[in-house]
Amino acid sequence: MNLECSTRVTSKPYAFDLMQEQPYALDRLDLEFRWGNYGIRMLKFHHTSFPPGRTVSFHKHSDYEFHYIPRGRGKVILGEVPYALQEGMLYLTGPNVLHYQEADEQEAMDELCLHIDIVKLEVEASHGSSDTKDWGIKWEVAEAEACIQQLQSLPVRPAVDQYRAMDCFLTAYRAWHENQPGLFTVLKQAIIQILLRTARTYASVPQPDLPSRDMKHYRYQQAVQFIKDNYMEPLTLEVVAERVQISPRQLQRIFREHTNATFSEYIEQLRLTHICSELSLSSETIDQIAFRNGFSSSNYLHYVFKKKFGITPMQYRQQHHVVSP
Repeated sequence: MNLECSTRVTSKPYAFDLMQEQPYALDRLDLEFRWGNYGIRMLKFHHTSFPPGRTVSFHKHSDYEFHYIPRGRGKVILGEVPYALQEGMLYLTGPNVLHYQEADEQEAMDELCLHIDIVKLEVEASHGSSDTKDWGIKWEVAEAEACIQQLQSLPVRPAVDQYRAMDCFLTAYRAWHENQPGLFTVLKQAIIQILLRTARTYASVPQPDLPSRDMKHYRYQQAVQFIKDNYMEPLTLEVVAERVQISPRQLQRIFREHTNATFSEYIEQLRLTHICSELSLSSETIDQIAFRNGFSSSNYLHYVFKKKFGITPMQYRQQHHVVSP
């Protein structure tokens, strides 16, 4: 073979030089994760090089194998149709797509390969109270479903990697090479990004309808959290309304709708709840407890407490004080 033909002539650094140090390092990792209602297991995640004229005879996989060409050129036959390959292209083989690969006679061809098994998982029954938050699980399920369905219907032909899925290979390899914290998360996100960007290359992946916020409930949650964090301070309706970026009148209306009480009544009840706990468990003076919980004086606390519970703070302490062992 003419040595000049097998020598690469490049005018710029190769973006994936780092991966050539240990091109199959990530293949050794037994990586499995859940994405929405799918289980994904990584089988291969590597960089490989085909010397000029190298061929891989017809074969197929029962899994998904993603191929990306970061450098060089060659040919792939998908089914019975041949396609030319060059730098910047990608193609998907599988499941069960018969294919043949070949590097150009005069030029080597590099390839980034992701081989994964995708399994549909059984949908788990929901547990917990009806107001338990899903923390984005529904969104993830919808996005994973849309992406996997798109991958299952992709045309069997190469395309240009216009959304730079190849970059995700280097991101994942660098995380392993540099022993970055959160390696599992980086690898998982790299694989998901490869799937999303590849699906997007062929066609727009339909976006799930994401729920819109109930803004009144959202403002209420914001206000309540701010009050709980700062109940010991001299809070006013105006101060909290400014923090959640609505008018005092709107905030007052929201509290009436959500609590059947006014803003002031809500704060008063919250403070009294803390005070009752401290009266039972603490031996501090009534003055100290009053000031720490947002009351201007113990006399005012005495007035509010007796009006609410029918007894004074001291009487409450005498009846509920917990004696330390």
